[in-house]
Amino acid sequence: MKDKRISLSTPNLSINVMRNLKECIETGNLSTAGEFISKFEKKTAQYVGTSGAVSTQSGTAGLHLALKVLGVEADDEVIVPTVTFIATVNPVTYLGAKPVFMDCDDSLNMDLDKLEEFCRKECEVKNGNLFNKTTGKRIKVLIVVHIFGNIIDMERVISIAKRYKLRVLEDSAEAFGSFITSGKYSGRYAGTIGDIGVYSFNANKIITTGGGGMIVSDNCELLDKAKLLSLQAKTDLLYFLHDEVGYNYGMTNLQAALGIDQIDRIEEFIEKKIENYKHYKEKIEKIEGLHLIPFKKDQRSNHWFYSIVIDEKIYGMSRCELLQKLKTLGIQTRPLWGLIHTQKPYLSEQTYKIEKAYHYSKNLLNLPCSTHLTKEDIFVVIESLKELKE
Repeated sequence: MKDKRISLSTPNLSINVMRNLKECIETGNLSTAGEFISKFEKKTAQYVGTSGAVSTQSGTAGLHLALKVLGVEADDEVIVPTVTFIATVNPVTYLGAKPVFMDCDDSLNMDLDKLEEFCRKECEVKNGNLFNKTTGKRIKVLIVVHIFGNIIDMERVISIAKRYKLRVLEDSAEAFGSFITSGKYSGRYAGTIGDIGVYSFNANKIITTGGGGMIVSDNCELLDKAKLLSLQAKTDLLYFLHDEVGYNYGMTNLQAALGIDQIDRIEEFIEKKIENYKHYKEKIEKIEGLHLIPFKKDQRSNHWFYSIVIDEKIYGMSRCELLQKLKTLGIQTRPLWGLIHTQKPYLSEQTYKIEKAYHYSKNLLNLPCSTHLTKEDIFVVIESLKELKE
């Protein structure tokens, strides 16, 4: 077997980006001033088809600003999934609000049956707002996350949100480039259907700015407000006047310089992701005890992460054992995040019928999926999975 470390998900950078970085250095525009920022925002909006976009230093900053401009206030509640990275939920607490945690379905996205049941049985609409019967608090926003690039059923999300007076924030950190191919929202990209969407360009995402994020929406009022807040709410650039408390959340010109090059390669990256997923799928289906989670057929997913579920009784070892054995072979894998409602900061928060999430938290493993992963790399991973079972 080849003696080589195979990483989980690493950036795919081109030497061509050096031209952009050189321009940043020569002009001195390294921070939140410079033409690459507005160019990257414009390119992103054009690619996903929204009225505009606002760049941020991270996806987390984008989520914080999105919740802020959607009107989330202290003592409000926000419905969130427990299967997500903790950055989805932390901005809720930044604003003094409380999360209400929902279970996942077999796509790993939020269980919409349970969401609808919770809204119908545990809540009531009063004066144009949804209120939690148990806590008496207003539920302002629903955050849905398109896990690993698989878009949640947005037709149903929007239907539920309209019925129960919820604003919708799409955490599309993992789904840049995924779009729907059938139904009411055919042709619409992840992040563009709810009230507001947020992408992440962290180093392990399908395109990267090293660290960075982007807010998108067709609501220009929300975008203008987010842009103002991201730059310390400075209303007068010359005399440094600020009408409210803002944040140092603007993307740097250096980050945007990377993004300009990366976004031009997004379709190339997605094509490679899909090709590699198909190679995995063909082989993993023949290994008893392993199941590769599929991507939905009603969409063109970006296929960001590839996830297998291990049946310990059939495969012969647990997820944790498999992870460690692959590690000794130089193959980096990753378990599902620790469920957020089980994390120390959130142990006392409300949950609703969380069941399936525990199964995936215990048995799921993400396989190497970089866009420069070779067929030889995939062969090594597959052969390792076969040999370890034997």
